[in-house]
Amino acid sequence: MDTHSNTINHLFSIEDKVALVTGGTSGIGFMVAKAFVENGAKVYITARTAKDCEETAKNLSALGQCIGIPCDLSTEAGRETLVNGIQENEQSLDILVHNAGIAIGGELGDPFEKFPAESWDQTMNVNTRSPFILTQKLMPLLTHNATADMPAKIINMGSVAGIKVVIDDNENRTAGSYGPSKALLHHMTKDWAAYLAHRHILVNAIAPGPFPSRIMSNPDFQKDQASRTRLGRLGNETDMAGIALFLASRASGYITGEVIKVDGGFTL
Repeated sequence: MDTHSNTINHLFSIEDKVALVTGGTSGIGFMVAKAFVENGAKVYITARTAKDCEETAKNLSALGQCIGIPCDLSTEAGRETLVNGIQENEQSLDILVHNAGIAIGGELGDPFEKFPAESWDQTMNVNTRSPFILTQKLMPLLTHNATADMPAKIINMGSVAGIKVVIDDNENRTAGSYGPSKALLHHMTKDWAAYLAHRHILVNAIAPGPFPSRIMSNPDFQKDQASRTRLGRLGNETDMAGIALFLASRASGYITGEVIKVDGGFTL
């Protein structure tokens, strides 16, 4: 029996693991990537802009191992670039975080009828279709080292917007595709967890409440959403690092198919 099996370092260690965090150059993705790098994982990050990808990878490499792969995951060519880039350097992938996402559409206050159909398609493509296809393509790497005792981990970045409708007092949040796309990603999480368990892959989702991000960059909206949490504030780097490390490590080895809210009581 391993007498150190229940120590904090053993339970939450991701040292020497290989991880991929899509959209890892800003917001929640950056928080997750930084936490993984700081704790000894070799981390690949993606971004559509080569400059952002290279600069973030360089900055995080001062803390550990980080490699940037610029690519547009909304396209087949972009997904191939990412998969090929990892396959050329790695035989296995231990942790896959689907964080890249978009929220586009009508302006605040626009009526339902004005939400662009093309925005619906683009959001669904990036937020749901791309993670599905990318997971398919990365399956050989995910299963390579996965065992019952040391399964591979997939973490899908959902949202409280996929659990409840997010509006303000003036009801000026336009009904559109972001919330539905995250609700679908939550269900995909459960679907994958059921079908991939026998391959020793655990799949869970994080449903963040209001965190600073490009999607939620408007100061007035940030203030409004922070006031709606029971804790009265936005989420921060430590809040996200804790749950990400938990789901990426052996500490969550008997958890799969869960959507875990990290929202400061927002949905209460």
